[in-house]
Amino acid sequence: MKIIAIGRNYIEHAKELNNPIPEKPVIFLKPDTALLKDNRDFYYPDFSKNIHYEVEIVLRVCKEGKHIGAKFAHNYYDAIGLGIDFTARDIQQHHKEKGLPWELAKAFDGSASVSDLLPKTAYNDLYALDFRLDKNGETVQRGNTGDLIFSFEDILVFVSQYITLRKGDLIFTGTPAGVGPVAIGDYLEGFIGDQRMFHFHVK
Repeated sequence: MKIIAIGRNYIEHAKELNNPIPEKPVIFLKPDTALLKDNRDFYYPDFSKNIHYEVEIVLRVCKEGKHIGAKFAHNYYDAIGLGIDFTARDIQQHHKEKGLPWELAKAFDGSASVSDLLPKTAYNDLYALDFRLDKNGETVQRGNTGDLIFSFEDILVFVSQYITLRKGDLIFTGTPAGVGPVAIGDYLEGFIGDQRMFHFHVK
C-alpha cells in the first residue's frame, strides 16, 4: 500500500501559500509508516515547531491500474474517507527555498491521518461533498469537492501514467484554504457533511 498526495488542488489554498495555480497535478508520496488510523492520537514530532493541518478527501484504489483511460477512471476507486496531511511547514519552507524535495516535511511517521472509508455509493454526488475540520470545537477549515482543480478521475489518469496504482492505495486529493497550526492538547474532528469521520488529540 502506498499513499499518494496531491498538492495545490484548490485555488484558494494555492493562493494562501503564495503558490502558482498548477497546470498539472502536483504529486508527492508518503510511506505506509505515515498512516494514522482508528482515531489514534497524533504525536507532535520534536524536529518541527510549526506542524500544520491540511484536511482532505481520501480515495481508496480498488484495482490495479496503469495508463488508465479517462472514461474508465471512475472504476478504479470504490471508497471515500477524510484525512489530514500533517505538514512540517517550517521544514517545507526551508526545502522549498533551496529547491529540495518535500518528503521530510510531508512523509514523517503519523503524518497521514485517515478515517474509516465508506463506499462511494453512499454519496449522491461526489462533486458536491462539504467537508470540514474542527479544532477544539471550532471550525478552522472548510471545503467542497466542487472546487477541486483536478477531479478524482483526473488524478487517477495522471498518476497512473507514471506510477502503477494498486488495490488498497490511498490518494489524498488536496486541501482547501484555511490550513493552520496544531499544538499539543488540541482536539481535532473531521466531518463530511454532518457525519463525523474522525476525532483525536494532538499529544
